[in-house]
Amino acid sequence: MAVASIAVTETPLVLYTLRRADDALILGHRLSEWCGHAPMLEEDMALANMGLDLLGQARELYGYAAKVEGNGNDEDKFAYLRDVRQYRNLLLVEQPNGDFAQTMVRQFFYAAFADLYWRAMMKSSDPTLAAIAAKSEKESAYHLRHSSEWIVRLGDGTEESHRRAQTAIDLLWAYTGEMFHVDGSERGLIDAGIAIDPAALRPQWLKTVSEIVSEATLVLPKSDWMQQGGRDGRHSEHLGHLLSELQSMQRTFPGATW
Repeated sequence: MAVASIAVTETPLVLYTLRRADDALILGHRLSEWCGHAPMLEEDMALANMGLDLLGQARELYGYAAKVEGNGNDEDKFAYLRDVRQYRNLLLVEQPNGDFAQTMVRQFFYAAFADLYWRAMMKSSDPTLAAIAAKSEKESAYHLRHSSEWIVRLGDGTEESHRRAQTAIDLLWAYTGEMFHVDGSERGLIDAGIAIDPAALRPQWLKTVSEIVSEATLVLPKSDWMQQGGRDGRHSEHLGHLLSELQSMQRTFPGATW
């Protein structure tokens, strides 16, 4: 039986919250794909725990979006019953895991941003978002520390690990600019003190990333051309495949619960 996708009333605050929830859900799912496949048991557990952290963030944000929207949706409906164009996550987080170096570079680029973002959002005039930020920042700080250590280890390791890490940086760099983009929907929330301007975070993000990459004997690409589209629902082909797996149970057995 086909299950129709839900309708979402995308007020600026609902859209803003869903964008951050989608980031966390999709990246968390990507990390979960490593379960049982990581290079060693300790890393298998670390990746799973980071995925669970992100899932927890997604649940809090989806729950708040549902409350603000007031249209009968909930966290499960937002996660499982929207089609691909309704997802507003960053293109970066939907990119495939690739090899271990690619996963760590993706995690490093995102965590370096998320740590700054959640720390700044703790001052949001919205008390719910500020509370979510206070919890999420602690988790993002660990994610940044863990992925940074791996970037250095891979870059300054063997010739093969260095090559793979540099290849991953070159591949994913063009997806980082979208993290700092602001559209008209968010500008009003920034002016009201509910959201923060991510563009203001870019200098510190670039400083953090540059220092770690340099320590790893790697280099950042010089190109400043960046991919965009995820925030507007225009995604790579990878997200559709991910969602077909993520949503398969709910689409096959509507309303099923554990």
